Amino acid sequence: MYTRRSLMSLCLLICICATVVVTNGELQKFIEPAKSDGSVSFITIGDWGRRGSFNQSIVAYQMGRIGEKIDLDFVVSTGDNFYDNGLFSEHDPNFEQSFSDIYTAPSLQKQWYSVLGNHDYRGDAEAQLSSVLREIDSRWICLRSFIVDAELVEIFFVDTTPFVKEYYTEADGHTYDWRAIPSRNSYVKSLRLDLEASLKRSKATWKIVVGHHAMRSIGHHGDTKELVEELLPIMKENGVDLYMNGHDHCLQHISDEDSPIQFLTSGAGSKAWRGDVDPMTNNPKSVKFYYDGQGFMSARFTHSDAEIVFYDVFGEVLHKWVTSKRLLHSSV
Repeated sequence: MYTRRSLMSLCLLICICATVVVTNGELQKFIEPAKSDGSVSFITIGDWGRRGSFNQSIVAYQMGRIGEKIDLDFVVSTGDNFYDNGLFSEHDPNFEQSFSDIYTAPSLQKQWYSVLGNHDYRGDAEAQLSSVLREIDSRWICLRSFIVDAELVEIFFVDTTPFVKEYYTEADGHTYDWRAIPSRNSYVKSLRLDLEASLKRSKATWKIVVGHHAMRSIGHHGDTKELVEELLPIMKENGVDLYMNGHDHCLQHISDEDSPIQFLTSGAGSKAWRGDVDPMTNNPKSVKFYYDGQGFMSARFTHSDAEIVFYDVFGEVLHKWVTSKRLLHSSV
């Protein structure tokens, strides 16, 4: 029987094992060694933090069950970590009520690598980046942009909220925490250069970019024009395999029309069932899967193969996609 204290002790040991590499002029990098068989497995979840409501606790339970099944290495969070307006400080009880007290399964006591979403920017964005939260729960790692190097897989986390111009011009009554971003254009330009340089240096078999906002989506928010224009060309030029995001509260798999990139949305960690689909999608044939409900996604990689699986709130498989480097990104 696992107690809260024993799980936290386990997590502290895991945190000690995670290596951090910091180099001047580069995105901060965290090292996650592959398993002895050479594989890497993780779960991706987004748009979740609601103190267990809107089926968040049920999704968390199923994540724990699947995490044990796939021998989970870590968790990826695609942002909008705490609703409705992020955290108000480092000591906001919402952190433990929506994170520590919810994701209690033994398999989920691994590092959680998180980016900020637009709702997180509506609160104290700096609070989620603070080391104080890691003292409360050592699983938590949240930075604006960074890299997780898992040997055969390299994951590039990108802070996408500052790209979206309407948050500056049409805030719709919301206040965004731009304290660390005095100039949108300078910040975005610098981040684009950092991402491009990091992708060029990468020798990983699989390259994944993670951001909060979708590049391609038939959900409520649709495509994010700024990302399509400013990030997608960099990804295409540097051999990115997958883009993972949240923002739309659904599960999606969309193939790019003129590159091997797959767009994977996992933003269904709690409130979902919005009931609307963007009718302006350019090519319905590129949509491989869409589910307007709660759930999450798992990913497993070897040197030759990748398997992506989407699950619903009951842990049932909704969609599976498998590809092989040997088959030049063919899917079945």
